[in-house]
Amino acid sequence: MPVDQRQPTLRQNQLLKELRGCCDEMSGQQLYRALQDSPYAMGLATVYRNLRQLQQRGLVRCRHLPTGEALYAPVERDLHHLTCVDCGKTLPIEHCPLHNLSIPQEQSHNFQLIFHTLEFFGHCESCQKDQTLT
Repeated sequence: MPVDQRQPTLRQNQLLKELRGCCDEMSGQQLYRALQDSPYAMGLATVYRNLRQLQQRGLVRCRHLPTGEALYAPVERDLHHLTCVDCGKTLPIEHCPLHNLSIPQEQSHNFQLIFHTLEFFGHCESCQKDQTLT
């Protein structure tokens, strides 16, 4: 199924504007609060529904923290992370090691790629020290 090429709705454009204006990822709750006192305010369920639609259309990427919280960013921002499974701390990876990687035609099954995510899980330096103390 091809990516939906229709123009984003007014609400979706407002969410994209907020995400693009932020230098980091944002949760649905943060987006909801950022729009709360604006003419573009919307309910929390509406924020999440529109984020899901933007994700399906290939305009927004979603990343889940070990806590279960979802963070969103525009797909043009190629973000990847190291995530500590103990404290949840995340550190960005400066350069994507998959950036120039391609899937061989015979393995792609005519799958239309929109974006990719890459995340490594482990223990941050602080949690490693805490583990050696116990």
